[in-house]
Amino acid sequence: MLTPPPKTVSELLANWHAGDDEGLRSALPLVYDELRRVAHRYLRKERPDHTLQSTALVHEAYLRLEKQGAAHFQNREHFLAICAQLMRQILVEYARGRGAAKRDGGLKLTLDDALAFKARDLNLVALDDALNELARLDRQQSVIVELRFFAGLSIEETARALTLSPTTVKRHWASAKLWLHHQMKAKDA
Repeated sequence: MLTPPPKTVSELLANWHAGDDEGLRSALPLVYDELRRVAHRYLRKERPDHTLQSTALVHEAYLRLEKQGAAHFQNREHFLAICAQLMRQILVEYARGRGAAKRDGGLKLTLDDALAFKARDLNLVALDDALNELARLDRQQSVIVELRFFAGLSIEETARALTLSPTTVKRHWASAKLWLHHQMKAKDA
């Protein structure tokens, strides 16, 4: 007797969208390591006394995703992008709750040359504010930054997640990096 081939993440997520409550639970183990890497990127420059860990951040994102209900995901990259966005929201809520914006004692991320900042610590709340402003001006560029910088997707993976050409993603990525660099410099002044 032949065993059917295992389902892909996209198939499991499509099943979840169609009403199969097990679809999301079955997909999670297939992307768990990738989600932990995304969470680790967020947390790698955390305060020494920060209480959130990569595993907890992944689990909290999963719980929020499950609570929101079955969603339609185009593919694996799209799912990872949504999870990265949820993780960012969780960390920003945590930082805002601790008053990080006022005390400058919140979660820190190092934005290296990926966003045209050289070895500089930025407050996650300030970065979130800048990304929210970018989203008001150009939602697509904001999503590209989330996918490239936070989720760690390549140009090609980002293009697939957003159903864009790699050339378009490269152009928007370059523009977003310049805009964010300008915004962050203006906030420091």
